[in-house]
Amino acid sequence: MSEDHTHVQEFFGVRAAGWDRKFPGDGPAFAAAVAESGLRPGDRVLDAGCGTGRALPALRAAVGPTGTVIGADLTAPMLAEAVRAGRDSDGTLLRTDVARLPLRDGCLDAVFAAGLIAHLPEPAENLRELARVVRPGGRLALFHPIGRAALAARHGREPSPEDLRAEQNLGPLLAGSGWRMVSYADEDARFLALAVRDS
Repeated sequence: MSEDHTHVQEFFGVRAAGWDRKFPGDGPAFAAAVAESGLRPGDRVLDAGCGTGRALPALRAAVGPTGTVIGADLTAPMLAEAVRAGRDSDGTLLRTDVARLPLRDGCLDAVFAAGLIAHLPEPAENLRELARVVRPGGRLALFHPIGRAALAARHGREPSPEDLRAEQNLGPLLAGSGWRMVSYADEDARFLALAVRDS
């Protein structure tokens, strides 16, 4: 389900202070997803919709001291929690809309996006913006620390066939946005789709 920016800011703003306490066991899932994303030392990576920065330590470890890590989020309270947790030492935090990034074309090697796609107001257009800032052959990792079925069950419903993360929806969405999906995993313990930027 796509959401407008005001709703996203309101939803996450009031939840920011307790976000990490609500999901204390997600760290290993974030680290495993980053490990599978194909990052190398020296790479330049954006954590799009970084929230409280839970992926930033793993991203920093993957790209090493010569790499660049940027955490971008629309919601100031989430970024404040990232600073409070000391994660700003792992990357540069940027309050911005991932639909209009203040970055040059092709300046990144990869984008990591945890839980982002369901909150994009214009998914195809917004994924094109992520493609714009990634070099040809660069990578995109769409991640969630819980799979679609388990997440739906947590909210007392069945997975929706309209869910953008469903494989039959995500593949064409990515293909129409400058990406080629190269792997897809939707398990109870996690969701991870990897894509490569078309040349």
